[in-house]
Amino acid sequence: MKHSLLMLDYAALGIVSAVVREGSFEGAAQALGITSSAISQRVKEYEEKLGALLIIRGQPCQPTTLGKALCAHIDKVRLLEAEIPQLSGDAALSVSRSPTLKIAVNADSLATWFPSAISGFVKESGVFLDLLIEDEAHTADRLRSGDVMAAVTADSRPVSGCRTLHLGTLRYAACASPDFVQRYFSHGWTQDAFSNAPCMCFEKRDRLQTRWLQEVHQLPLPQQVHYIPTPQGFLDFALAGMGWGLQPLALAKAHLESGRLVELAPKHRVNVNLNWVTPRLKSELLDKLTRNLKMQCLQSQYLERE
Repeated sequence: MKHSLLMLDYAALGIVSAVVREGSFEGAAQALGITSSAISQRVKEYEEKLGALLIIRGQPCQPTTLGKALCAHIDKVRLLEAEIPQLSGDAALSVSRSPTLKIAVNADSLATWFPSAISGFVKESGVFLDLLIEDEAHTADRLRSGDVMAAVTADSRPVSGCRTLHLGTLRYAACASPDFVQRYFSHGWTQDAFSNAPCMCFEKRDRLQTRWLQEVHQLPLPQQVHYIPTPQGFLDFALAGMGWGLQPLALAKAHLESGRLVELAPKHRVNVNLNWVTPRLKSELLDKLTRNLKMQCLQSQYLERE
């Protein structure tokens, strides 16, 4: 069936969005203050009206392709609606007057510059954040798929229908504890040493260590890898002598200065250029957020500017 925009029911879409956001009909019912049976009935009726499923029932509930597209649409509607203060009561299209911004951001940004850069805007505007943590090379894919409204990304490829702003550069240094260096690198930063020394990666798609090894020694990632998916855990495991890995210099600097960490091959650091990508909506909120981030990043102690 061909779905017409004339069939959009924003009240029903608000309920569908709540089910997707909360992950269950019961969670949506609690969030919206109505019964789960009413939620289920309203979603079922709207699916029948459209002639297509919007939600895959499960634990958690997941949107179908159409459901995801419609949830992304209502997120944009809410954002634009929030800029029209005259809308109230029945005139409002959404069920919530405070818009939520869904943003994909990499964990290292979240652990360094991002909170201070965005907090002033959040306090002033009253918006709420729904952050999706993703590897910096893949955050833009979340924007392409409609999962989020904006992304902090290292992906330099253009995103259709979006504008890109360069924010700055996160610099990384390969680090390990003195004990680890003594055990595995007592004869220097050699190919054999890196082939045998346990390495740490953030997750299986993390390419930073592979990139560094290729640039320094033309080596692949060793088989001995710890996967540690939090910046603090990544740093703590390095301090504990569990492996070597690329640490954000902003987080590792104090430990390097105190001698709790040693930089491996100090002349070889990795720069990750970060960009802010948003859709080309005529939204004062998004424009204001972009201007705010640009100003805050210029002043950030964590990001370097070219």
